[in-house]
Amino acid sequence: MRSIKEIFKIGYGPSSSHTMGPGRAARLFLDKHAGAGKIRVTLYGSLALTGKGHGTDEAIRKVIRDAVATEIIWQPDISLPRHPNGMLFEALDGDRLVDRWEVYSVGGGALWDEQGTFEGAEIYPDTGMSEILAWCREEGRSFAEYVEMHEAPDLYDYLERVWRVMQDAIRNGLENEGVLPGTLHLARKAASYHARARQSAGASRHMGTVFAAALAVAEENAGGGLVVTAPTCGAAGVLPAVLYFLRQDQDVNDRRLLKGLATAGLIGNIVKTRGSISGAEVGCQGELGAACAMAAGAAAQILGGTPMQVEYAAEMGFEHNLGLTCDPVGGYVQIPCIERNAFISQKARECAIYALFSDGQHKISFDDVVETMMQTGYDMQAKYRETGLGGLARNYRV
Repeated sequence: MRSIKEIFKIGYGPSSSHTMGPGRAARLFLDKHAGAGKIRVTLYGSLALTGKGHGTDEAIRKVIRDAVATEIIWQPDISLPRHPNGMLFEALDGDRLVDRWEVYSVGGGALWDEQGTFEGAEIYPDTGMSEILAWCREEGRSFAEYVEMHEAPDLYDYLERVWRVMQDAIRNGLENEGVLPGTLHLARKAASYHARARQSAGASRHMGTVFAAALAVAEENAGGGLVVTAPTCGAAGVLPAVLYFLRQDQDVNDRRLLKGLATAGLIGNIVKTRGSISGAEVGCQGELGAACAMAAGAAAQILGGTPMQVEYAAEMGFEHNLGLTCDPVGGYVQIPCIERNAFISQKARECAIYALFSDGQHKISFDDVVETMMQTGYDMQAKYRETGLGGLARNYRV
């Protein structure tokens, strides 16, 4: 597995796969062909089907700007062989083709091509939770310590930056009001939820705080604000909301929260390596399901859980989101994405608490759930995998 820094990417929403990834690809191709007469970009499959709502064309044009003439072609009925989020970049000199590059946006802002351009260093010897858990038990160490052993010395400097951006997204989301971009005219709710949470008590105050923080980040993402993929933009509100609650309600210090972030990154890394975090490939179970597992595992560790309890919390967070479809209404990362961030944040917290009441023993392993998630994703019809052709995206009427 590669560094957990690739799980926590900092960038602008609303979609890691449909805006961050294509924007990054456009930058790489432009750097190579800045003198071309024209750059032609063909978007295939899921990128073409929901790209306009996600702002794929805007992300590409924002990078290329006026440097080179740009043509974007949409091919929603054609999918390239390696992944539903396929792109073809072509550099043209008049009518003459100078160069072509087939590249895929595979989730979380990551890119892949046949040439191995993005094959970074593999720094972890294990790719499965079971092997890592066995190491923790044998050595008497935590998941965070396993991460520390294999990452570069600047790990916590990077995670501090990640945590700052997460907190800024919450702060901005709690202050910003109004209507989100697009034809849905969806009103922001985080500010009002936060105000009501502060006026509540007991369980209502706790739930309201989590809801407000998750809504804040998800709304900032939908508005094109700066967020952290955790593991994707569409699921960016879950982990920050849980950490924010623990800081506010449990008075957990930042150092402990950063160790929780390290564990969350490891969990997301396992899903990405052995499975997928791409909604276009496996549905929302790979995005918000993974986010729930990351937040549940992090919370269990922060609250004093053993490695077995941490694994159990992550397993439950993932298992109980199996089969979750990706059906963004209008192609926007708004309905049902924003509400899902709020509810799944609360679910992650509950999974952590449930695991902490147990001794960590259970029958289904985290690795079993990752394998099941992939099988479920392959069995899922394409219309439920970020194409906007099924589910709520088809049945909603303005």
